Amino acid sequence: MTRVVRFPLGQVAITANASLRLSTEEVMTALSRHACGDWGNLGPEDTLANDTALSDGGGLFSAYGQGQDRFWIITESDRSVTTVLLPDDY
Repeated sequence: MTRVVRFPLGQVAITANASLRLSTEEVMTALSRHACGDWGNLGPEDTLANDTALSDGGGLFSAYGQGQDRFWIITESDRSVTTVLLPDDY
C-alpha cells in the first residue's frame, strides 16, 4: 500500500529519553505513519481532532506502541516542529 504524506513534519526532534529507549527503525516508521495521517493507537475523539486539525491548522498528536513501549509524536500547529517523546517526557 502506498502512503501519501498529508503534511510536512518540519524540524524533527526527539527527547533524550525517547532516543535511548526507542530504535531508529521504530521512530522512522512511526514518523512516516504520522505524516501520512495514521495516528496510531488513538481513540475516536483524538482521531477526529487530528483530522480536523489537518484542515484547520491545529496541532497533531499520534501514539504508537503499547504499555512501557508507548510513545507519542506531536507536530506543532504551524508544522515547524515535530517531536518524538515518551509519556514521561511530557
